[in-house]
Amino acid sequence: MSTYTQLLYHIIFSTMNRKCSLLEKRQEDLFKYIWGIIRNKKCHLYRINGMEDHIHIATDIRPAIALSDFVKDIKVASHDWIKREKIFPYFPARLCHSGGEAWQ
Repeated sequence: MSTYTQLLYHIIFSTMNRKCSLLEKRQEDLFKYIWGIIRNKKCHLYRINGMEDHIHIATDIRPAIALSDFVKDIKVASHDWIKREKIFPYFPARLCHSGGEAWQ
């Protein structure tokens, strides 16, 4: 007997204190980087978009992956990449997980 599970998640990250530091001209690079993280976890990205102070991610997550680990991995890797690449000069000390929703 097989089981089919699909949970869709709406994950929101914001900059610390909602500081407008994710400049629009480089957001596409950040979105592609996050897409790569999600793809490497064999999950499906439905949509990613954002503003200068937050990002929305609509994705599914395989049942073998804990939501908390998924969020942490995106947060840590994208933060490190932003700091290393220096693409957002006014980027604050960290990204914050603002919340999200799950649908089945």
